[in-house]
Amino acid sequence: QVQLKESGGGLVQAGGSLRLSCAASGSIFSIDVMGWYRQAPGNQREFVATITSSDYTNYENSVKGRFTISRDNAKNTVYLQMNGLKPEDTAVYYCNIGQRGMYYWGQGTQVTVSS
Repeated sequence: QVQLKESGGGLVQAGGSLRLSCAASGSIFSIDVMGWYRQAPGNQREFVATITSSDYTNYENSVKGRFTISRDNAKNTVYLQMNGLKPEDTAVYYCNIGQRGMYYWGQGTQVTVSS
């Protein structure tokens, strides 16, 4: 089994910054892709950013230039540095990892951006 533990969410004013972390533990062999998704109230879960084992990154258009995804393979941890936060970034943020064709989700961490 794989467990994901997220941290770093909270309440911030518009224009502020937060850094999310997600540490994977358990049956970790070789994580292929790590990523972040988010779900706002009444909306479907949506893609935010991913990073592959080759450090190839991909971002949703609305976060490009503001968010940065990174990973520490030694710690099996993925980060999401969020700058220039906007009220529309308010959501529960979920960590996701892919390993050997299996995908795992974290429990989510709330990010609230006040105007």
